[in-house]
Amino acid sequence: MSTMLKRDFEKKFDLVVVGGGQAGCGAALAAARGGLSVLLVEASGALGGAPNVNLVNPFMPWTTKVTEDGAERTLELSAGIFGEIYRDLCADGIFCKPEERHHFSEESLKVILDRKMREAGVTVLFHATLCDVETSDRRIESISVATVGGILRVRCGAAIDATGDATLSAFAGVPFQLGREADSLCQPMTLCFRICNIDVEGAWKSWNAIQALYKKSQAEGKITNPRENVLVFPTRLPGVMHFNTTRVVKHDPTDPFSVSKAEATAREQVVELFHLLKDNIPAFKDAALMEMAPSIGVRESRMVKARHVLTQEELVAGTHFPDGIAAGNYDIDIHSPDGSGTSHYYFPAGVYYTIPFRSLLPENFDNLLVAGRCIGATHEAQASIRIMPICICTGEAAGTAAALAKEGGVEPADVDVATLRARLVENGAFIG
Repeated sequence: MSTMLKRDFEKKFDLVVVGGGQAGCGAALAAARGGLSVLLVEASGALGGAPNVNLVNPFMPWTTKVTEDGAERTLELSAGIFGEIYRDLCADGIFCKPEERHHFSEESLKVILDRKMREAGVTVLFHATLCDVETSDRRIESISVATVGGILRVRCGAAIDATGDATLSAFAGVPFQLGREADSLCQPMTLCFRICNIDVEGAWKSWNAIQALYKKSQAEGKITNPRENVLVFPTRLPGVMHFNTTRVVKHDPTDPFSVSKAEATAREQVVELFHLLKDNIPAFKDAALMEMAPSIGVRESRMVKARHVLTQEELVAGTHFPDGIAAGNYDIDIHSPDGSGTSHYYFPAGVYYTIPFRSLLPENFDNLLVAGRCIGATHEAQASIRIMPICICTGEAAGTAAALAKEGGVEPADVDVATLRARLVENGAFIG
């Protein structure tokens, strides 16, 4: 006989958001500010997602240059709640210098998001992992989460899947595409890490030598990482460099055993590279391995079959959809799913695409929205829309739609798109 603790939460929420990463935070804030009672469910112990759990940093670029009346200016493609969070990070005093505006403090982000949720009236549930979904008649009726107190079932009027892996959607029976269409291989997983006590100026001066040493050691079998080069970012900390360079290919991010193997493989890659640098590059002679991310980072896994699946061709054409709810122009950045190499398509200055509301709507549900990297997109299109600034914006759109649905007495899938777009603009979002 099972002795598992199970209980129903006494309150029914207007909206449950599953996933407290960038997309989930944008969704929860927008919905709560729109008058909904919101539960935000997060599997870890802090909000923010990839920066906290996977050490993903910095923000990838979210601007483009446009010329108007003969003058060039910078156009912010991600605004609204993202812009608000960004400004708060700047004001916190833990940000980098203005010319290094993409780099931020993960610790500051955690506290800023805590405060925003508290001010908006969002109920946050940490350390809660989705384990079941109840559905009926094209609707999500409740979700169940595993907690230290047992299994908790929560009823909801609507739900937003901001899990990154489309876990809520998959559990509910939404069709999805895993990775690229030809073979379901996903972009590689990466474990970010940081090395401290570096002569950073000397390291940058040695960069050509580092790359040559890496390739030579790779050819000799001393480096097992299949990535073609070493990818590093500066940090706001003196003597510290941030490495986003491990690469684990041909592992399924939705298979727990495959992910478990990927974690161990990536840690071995970290140690190999650390010793290579410390033993051979003078700038690293006093270096120490400062930290590895708590969990391996996932670029791509499931993408839902939405009412519109965004394509590479639409992005490259700079398509502005009539139901556009967010915008972007981050390059189509595909790390090889099966080995070495990274391909890029860079958008010309002034060219950007929008993301249609339909890409947030699973084809077989009416009160479920999807936000973040698991929206309806092809493998190629997802490579551009997956970055954090865009994820916050799709989350804000989903949360705003949920609030408008309650306000109008309709399902989220049936909100008036013109009203949604107008509300987003009114709240400071950029939709093209």
